[in-house]
Amino acid sequence: MPAVSLVHKPVTTVPTDTALLERFAAGDRTALDDLFDRYRSVAYRVAFRLLGREADALDAVQDAFVKLLTNLDRFRGHSSFKTWLLRIVSNAALDVGRHRKRVARIPQGPREETPDRFGPDYSPAPDSELSRADLRMKIEAALARLPDTQRQTFVLHVEGGLSYREVADALEISIGTVMSRLFYARQKLKTLLADQVEP
Repeated sequence: MPAVSLVHKPVTTVPTDTALLERFAAGDRTALDDLFDRYRSVAYRVAFRLLGREADALDAVQDAFVKLLTNLDRFRGHSSFKTWLLRIVSNAALDVGRHRKRVARIPQGPREETPDRFGPDYSPAPDSELSRADLRMKIEAALARLPDTQRQTFVLHVEGGLSYREVADALEISIGTVMSRLFYARQKLKTLLADQVEP
């Protein structure tokens, strides 16, 4: 019987957020890049769900990462880094949304109209079947009609993947308030989308 040789492959472990933060504090600038790469997608999804427009979501994520970088020394580890980051992202997204509403109220001269491919489309579907893109636009429009606090809580939980406790930590509210906001957000979304989706 031939000898069996066991070749041990080196086990590569993914560094924790804490380890990356410690490396950054020690002067390793690549550690921050690793953290940004790790959370860029979820940060964008949260911002996009809160704003409904790609350009605004990208602006919010950029603003959030700048705020995070300038305030990194304030992170004390009372919550996870992801929770802290998504709090900053959601607040930046709400700021961008409020700024967008203020700018929209200011009368502007005529400009060339371009279709907004990420905004809600209220025109009827070309056929009777509700396509996935149509449903996505209707969900985005319904999310936009939620109060900011409910929308922020809902998006952090659903898109951000945060637990009730993490959402509570991120928003500095009680778990009961998180549950209440999620309940009312779901009820309102169900009502807003009831006539959009045929059984």
